[in-house]
Amino acid sequence: MACVLEAPLRMSVLSQLLPRGVVSSFLPVPRSLFPFRSEEVTASSRHYVDRLFDLDPQKVLQGVIDMKNAVIGNNKQKANLIVLGAVPRLLYLLQQETSSTELRTECAVVLGSLAMGTENNVKSLLDCHIIPALLQGLLSPDLKFIEACLRCLRTIFISPVTPEDLLYTDATVISHLMALLSRSRYTQEYICQIFSHCCKLQHWHSCGFKSLPQPLLCANGPDHQTILFNHGAVQNIAHLLVSTSYKVRMQALKCFSVLAFENPQVSMTLVNVSVDGELLPQIFVKMLQRDKPIEMQLTSAKWKKYCWAALLSGTFMSAYGYTLTSMCRAGAIRTDDSCIVLKTLPCLVRMCSKERLLEERVEGAETLAYLIETDVELQRIASITDHLIVMLADYFKYPSSVSAITDIKRLDHDLKHAHELRQAAFKLYASLGANDEDIRKKIIETENMMDRIVNGLSESSIKVRLAAVRFIFYYRCLHSLSRSVQQLRTSFQDHAVWKPLMKVLQNAPNEILVVASSTLCNLLLEFSPSKEPILESGAIELLCSLTQSENLALRVNGIWALMNMAFQAEQKIKSDILRGLSTEQLFQLLSDSDVNVLMKTLGLLRNLLSTRPHIDHIMSTHGKQIMQAVTLILEGEHNIEVKEQTLCILANIADGTTAKELIMTNDDILQKIKYYMSHSNAKLQLAAMFCISNLIWNEEEGSQERQDKLRDMGIVDILHKLSQSSDPNLCDKAKTALQQYLA
Repeated sequence: MACVLEAPLRMSVLSQLLPRGVVSSFLPVPRSLFPFRSEEVTASSRHYVDRLFDLDPQKVLQGVIDMKNAVIGNNKQKANLIVLGAVPRLLYLLQQETSSTELRTECAVVLGSLAMGTENNVKSLLDCHIIPALLQGLLSPDLKFIEACLRCLRTIFISPVTPEDLLYTDATVISHLMALLSRSRYTQEYICQIFSHCCKLQHWHSCGFKSLPQPLLCANGPDHQTILFNHGAVQNIAHLLVSTSYKVRMQALKCFSVLAFENPQVSMTLVNVSVDGELLPQIFVKMLQRDKPIEMQLTSAKWKKYCWAALLSGTFMSAYGYTLTSMCRAGAIRTDDSCIVLKTLPCLVRMCSKERLLEERVEGAETLAYLIETDVELQRIASITDHLIVMLADYFKYPSSVSAITDIKRLDHDLKHAHELRQAAFKLYASLGANDEDIRKKIIETENMMDRIVNGLSESSIKVRLAAVRFIFYYRCLHSLSRSVQQLRTSFQDHAVWKPLMKVLQNAPNEILVVASSTLCNLLLEFSPSKEPILESGAIELLCSLTQSENLALRVNGIWALMNMAFQAEQKIKSDILRGLSTEQLFQLLSDSDVNVLMKTLGLLRNLLSTRPHIDHIMSTHGKQIMQAVTLILEGEHNIEVKEQTLCILANIADGTTAKELIMTNDDILQKIKYYMSHSNAKLQLAAMFCISNLIWNEEEGSQERQDKLRDMGIVDILHKLSQSSDPNLCDKAKTALQQYLA
């Protein structure tokens, strides 16, 4: 239910102090503005709201206190009070300077309790402009009131429905929050938690620390990492890492984890910051040494209150491990540093063991996946540490089977975390198998692994908001494993992985399409037994449509997959590709501003124009357009690799029986080939030489006429010069070409 205000509060919260006696525009709202159905709202709920309008301040205070006690743990009561219009009145009392400090504090507490209900509750509070009111309350000299406002702000900002940008609307807010860090351990805890949940950055990475706010894309202006860093977040929060309060240390660490995520500037700063004469990395390593064996009793009798101390210990350990991981990935700590190889990595592996709580196992696997994602040596070390590959197989065994009704809460807990465990396992498998063939083989041979991938691709019962993230991890794993030639020839065919993959590719968000289409590129290699059934399922039409996407990665993957498909393909497949793309789209791709798209399109043309019958057939139907495209690229401002690929296409055309006449009758193209024979770059010279060799080969019909024409152009003179080249490849190729004239 949206709250209606007579005049919206503006967000110039801390830019200036309001004159004494002046309050913001929160006015009492007539309760008639909040319609409700009588069966939804009890008489006692109305009684709580009525007491807020009493003329006796003491009765109002007692009413707020009674409301606080009534809403604790009672979401229905919270919803009733919001519908009845309690929020605008509470905000009005909170902002009135005539209200006692105790009343204002209790109002903040009640509002915070309402925010702990459902997401709809938070939306209603946001509609009533609660954040500006609470931020204004931070100007109060009373510490208890400030703490209550911060606690409520913390609860609101950790909700997924709250826009993080609301914290950054007024530039003075961050500065004031930094100043409040010194007031108490509660201000330290709440402010660090607010910062960690309101920190966006410019780059999103799929690997994240589950318990930390996931960094997202910041659309406009400086990213939040930069804003917090420029306001002295590192210097103001560093000393909190050695606080006597566990909660303060934990929230400070989470804040640093988000600040350092993919941010070299913050990470390099953290490396050089010292607290009490000790550098932060040393402090982080010491914290990792706090790891103690955690005994877990998962019997039905003890499951109701499973070890909170163990959870705190594991969360603390994983947070420090993640911070060191972020610093390592940002380049502030070397991957072969002992604090990474001997401390962080083993710590994260231990967190994956079945003795740990499910939450810890998810965090450990996700963080480890991020740590080793780009480093081959770390992947190898992790794969042989504590039987990690086998250990991850246990992640798929939840929810566990139960027979006794007393285990119902354990079952509920397992169900809640089952999808998180699976996606964490797939993510870590993907990182482990990113480069090493032996590791990939071990993964595939792990207890029903391929069945699990297929099942993961086919799942339909997950919530919509989790589906995209989950499938991204599945396809990251599949993409990593599909790089293995051996697995393409065996396991991938035996389990028909391509079927669910193609199904999802028909209708999926871009994030999934990008990774899934990358996987499809590998499944379409010529030695993949999946290639033929994929073609029969309509892959050409799908991939041609991807080449028209506005998403760059999808365009690259679409044309890349077509390039793989065309390699050593039958003439029918090549014709279907050209028909599906159309000449117009082909020219569009050759004019693409991204060099990857251009290179893959040239690669596609090169694969299409292979074997003489195919070359002659394609050039007979598309020769004019292809020659125009070649001319356009050779005349354009392109790099060496692009022009080399284009000359190789000409060399393929020159290998055709009839197609070569399209070159011989095009004096402009011949002059370009001659120019590149004398180019300063040996790669371009060699590619141009292949064109000449194919044109003058004397065993083919019409070779004498072609040789004569090229001799008249001065090609033979250039060949004599190149035969004296210091480059052995150029020298040999020139001598071979000259022999055609002597034969």
